[in-house]
Formats: sequence, structure tokens, C-alpha cells
Amino acid sequence: MPASEIYKQFSATPPAISQHLKVLREVNLVKVQKQAQKRMYELNPKKVQEFEEWAHKTVQLWDRRFDRLDQILKEEA
Repeated sequence: MPASEIYKQFSATPPAISQHLKVLREVNLVKVQKQAQKRMYELNPKKVQEFEEWAHKTVQLWDRRFDRLDQILKEEA
């Protein structure tokens, strides 16, 4: 998708969206190709999958921690 189309999807300013796209490029979640004067952005499926797996593991970790905290608080009550 060209950057100009991405900008239209959000209420943030184009410079703000550009900064977000820069971060996504730096961590390889998106790929960018220049086509004439346009920059075309594409998700990097492998990196997106890696991120999803990391997020899932992180959620599971915090769920276990909060479950343990609940248990401790119930024991102390």
C-alpha cells in the first residue's frame, strides 16, 4: 500500500504516521519499496508471526503472574 493510502486510514498527521512507519521498518515488521516517487509498504509476514508469538508468550506470562498474585491475596484475606 502506498504511504499516501496509509495516511488516509488514520486521523494522525502524515508526519506522525511516517514516524510510526519508520519504527515498523526499523524492526522489519514492514518492508518498503520505492516505486517512482511513491513508497510502497508491505507487511513482513515472518516478522509479524514472530511478534504475534512473542506477544502471546508475554500475555501468558503475565496471566500466570496475575493468577499467582490473586492466589496470594486470597490467602492473605
